[in-house]
Amino acid sequence: MHPLLPRLLSLDLALPPLPHTLGLLLLVGIAIKNNGVVPLPESVKPGLTFATKTVLQTGIVCVAAKLSFFELLSTGSSGIPVVLGAVGAGLVTIPMMGTFAGLPRKMSLLLTAGTSICGVTAITALAPAIEAEKRDVAVAVANTVAFGTVGMLAYPYIFNALCTSSEQVGMCLGVAIHDTSQVLGSAMSYRETFDDEIALRVAAVTKLTRNLGLAIAIPMLTFIHKKEVGAGEVKSSYEDTMSGLATFKKYVPPFLVAFIGMAGLRSTGDLIMDPEVNQLYFEAVSFVGSDLSKYALGTAMAGVGLSTDAASLKGVGWKPFAVGGAGALIVGGTGFTIASMIV
Repeated sequence: MHPLLPRLLSLDLALPPLPHTLGLLLLVGIAIKNNGVVPLPESVKPGLTFATKTVLQTGIVCVAAKLSFFELLSTGSSGIPVVLGAVGAGLVTIPMMGTFAGLPRKMSLLLTAGTSICGVTAITALAPAIEAEKRDVAVAVANTVAFGTVGMLAYPYIFNALCTSSEQVGMCLGVAIHDTSQVLGSAMSYRETFDDEIALRVAAVTKLTRNLGLAIAIPMLTFIHKKEVGAGEVKSSYEDTMSGLATFKKYVPPFLVAFIGMAGLRSTGDLIMDPEVNQLYFEAVSFVGSDLSKYALGTAMAGVGLSTDAASLKGVGWKPFAVGGAGALIVGGTGFTIASMIV
């Protein structure tokens, strides 16, 4: 085991084993917005815009402070096929199910990102890139909170019965549950219930490996959206077509470049910093990756809720949740199948 691994995992495992706070903040925001008694003043709208864009993107970049390429490759290489298979299954099948169910295309893409990659973080990363409606974001987040929480509570017992090793349990928890906080909460519960530290550590590394899919999935889903809306929107001008930089910016949001840069910075720091000497560095990484990201994304989710009119959610029906539930089972089932074959 690499000497940095225990310290790195202790930083990433600082989140409490509670149901996803971001989804709760979204619901509270919606409740305040639609209380029917005191309307929100117009003066708060600029702040809501700032929260749902700038603060949101800042929070997503901060999440990357928990991602060390070096540690993921050195300790989580055996789980890479599991992650690739599970994520790939979700990226392929969920859009197809959404089309079959007649869901709005943007809603299907948000469900795909949230279920396949990393829950609310992936949804909020993709939403501005495809100009998704607040209703679509709210429905996708509700899916993530609902099915992720059910998985967090049920999967420790299911995988304990089905899996044959601690490593297999950890990999399955890491790919079957949506959000990082939900995965870690579930893995902590598994450790306490079955006295299994290995499953906890493998689940953490597997989930962080899965989170790296943001760097690929967001540009890919954005490209799919732009391609489908028509050539007129994909190629807005001759200059855009000829400019590689303009094309890159169109499909790769600048904050995603910052996300990759932050992960690279974390990786470089892990290689050159001595954990016995540079305690301040590890404290800063912990604050940015766990605390600052949580506060920023929480503020953004509250802003999304405060911007969502409940009337826009009427008529959504059961189909988005059927697609989200089926997608969650496909992603988790694929991960379990591959893990059973290689571990």
